[in-house]
Amino acid sequence: MTAAPLWLLTLITFSGTLAMHIFVPALPEAARALDASMGSMQLTMSVYILGLAFGQLAYGPLSDRFGRRPVLMAGLVLYAGAGLAAALVPDVHSLIVARLLQALGGCAGLVIGRAIVRDTALPQEAARRMAVMNLMVAVGPGAAPLIGGALASSLGWRSIFFALALLGVVNLLFSWRLLPESKAPAKPAESKSSLARNYGRLLVSPSFLGYAVGGGCATTSMYAFIGASPFIFAHQLHRPDYEVGIYPAIVLAGVWLGSVAATRLIPLLPIDRLAVWANLLSVVASFALLGGILAGHLSVPAIMVPMFVFGMGAGVASPAAMTQAISVNPAVIGSASGLYGFSQMGVGAICTALVGMGSNPALTAAIILVTAGVIGQTAFWMALRYRARANPTR
Repeated sequence: MTAAPLWLLTLITFSGTLAMHIFVPALPEAARALDASMGSMQLTMSVYILGLAFGQLAYGPLSDRFGRRPVLMAGLVLYAGAGLAAALVPDVHSLIVARLLQALGGCAGLVIGRAIVRDTALPQEAARRMAVMNLMVAVGPGAAPLIGGALASSLGWRSIFFALALLGVVNLLFSWRLLPESKAPAKPAESKSSLARNYGRLLVSPSFLGYAVGGGCATTSMYAFIGASPFIFAHQLHRPDYEVGIYPAIVLAGVWLGSVAATRLIPLLPIDRLAVWANLLSVVASFALLGGILAGHLSVPAIMVPMFVFGMGAGVASPAAMTQAISVNPAVIGSASGLYGFSQMGVGAICTALVGMGSNPALTAAIILVTAGVIGQTAFWMALRYRARANPTR
């Protein structure tokens, strides 16, 4: 079997999150154009993340049942079509629906990209390849706010969705021509009888739950800050609109740097501890952010320095937690990948929805990050304790 090109797996994986990050700088402009409130525009973000979460529950077992390639291609068709619909919407309610459909298509790449990597590599090598993917994937979302800001300011906010629809078509063509199948489809009877059992085994596994919940809290909790950033910098700090896309890009540059570090650290350090140590760095950074805001030091450096460090911790923790979670049961990698993705995006959706409810976006985002960090540390330690109990000789 010909190995899937890593660049193609990266392209289809980052497309799902790119569609979220690229729209952030255009939120204020789109709100004015559609005569929508801040809460409604935040809902376009929250619904997108929820779509990413719930869609992954379906794509995991579907890819185990029918194979990775056909399920991925179906998702890419939906992604492209929904992007076109979002570009043509007449009101915010239609935009919310189009964003949900776009997310349901985009999450195919998130699940199946991870599953293909794990199909074709042992856990240690899979973690290294996922770190490389994270490194490459972070380049896209890191540049996405800048691209989104440039598109919105020069061509209008609708041009963002035309560009995403075109990306979906490009991904579809490349996948059709270059992507091999990495898993033979399961037998229908076997698939129907085992789906609930597979999810049930994962849901009662403390190790899987610890890494899944911890991974979400360590990574996608930052969506609270990214979603609130236009309102923090434009409304609270009165920065010009063209700067708004720069600040999320700086945070995601920290994720990129953390992913670089992860590719070096994974061969040298115990992978089951790496997520804990990396998340601890993010927890310290979130407490520093909260302390500065409570002390009245609301400024660009006081916000961006701790958020950059937070992103570094997330970049290291992500591939370690992800690999540990989806390796719990090698027979159901697709289902584990989908359930892990659901937990990640579920955490992100909750955090994004909560930050939209506060009257002080900076303070609310900081509180959310601190809370998520503490929960993440607890979950990771639970996973480690269970693994040590299950494997006393390790």
